[in-house]
Amino acid sequence: MEKSLHPILSAMIPIVEGMAKTFGKNCEVVLHDLHNYKSSIIAIENGHVTGRSLGSPMTESGLKAIQRGNTKENIINYTGKTTDGRILKSSTMFIKDETGEVIGSLCINFDMSALMVAQNAIGEMMQTENQDKVESTSYSVNVVNDVLSDIVSNTINQLGKPIAYMNKEEKVSIVKKLNDQGAFLIKGAIDYVAKVLCVSRYTIYNYLDEIKVYDK
Repeated sequence: MEKSLHPILSAMIPIVEGMAKTFGKNCEVVLHDLHNYKSSIIAIENGHVTGRSLGSPMTESGLKAIQRGNTKENIINYTGKTTDGRILKSSTMFIKDETGEVIGSLCINFDMSALMVAQNAIGEMMQTENQDKVESTSYSVNVVNDVLSDIVSNTINQLGKPIAYMNKEEKVSIVKKLNDQGAFLIKGAIDYVAKVLCVSRYTIYNYLDEIKVYDK
């Protein structure tokens, strides 16, 4: 027999729609019933942001927070990334009953990708010739994984566009720049770059093959 929905959670369902309509289509608002982790979503608006719907389970990060008992304080303004590379600004607020037991959570996931594109475009327009151009290079990092992460992050940031908004040509361009910097000489670079660019490792190999053809 299914457990009936707690009245506090029932009362919050209309809030989900109101918040989503207030902040627009890029704002996903989700209400979870924590008595049923496998099918916890009882209300959701703008589910296209993360690809979820009614009856979907909690995210892995949400489950870990609960399992660790990290529910005393709300988790506000943290960042995440969707499977297709869009950047999210998120907040998770825990809902408690009259005894203090956590019974649910209200989550907000705002897709910032379009805003980041606009921010980079505005920054480029405002740039002047007398700005000092300083290349950011870290020599203090001795861990290979950190070096690779820095190289990839800096290369992607130069393009000024979230991964989800990149076309194939732009991703090939990033792979070429990484290859020119010797990034793929670092162990594990193929798999790491594939994960960051949201493609398969075989796609990265194909990009590298294309680059070799163009360079001949």
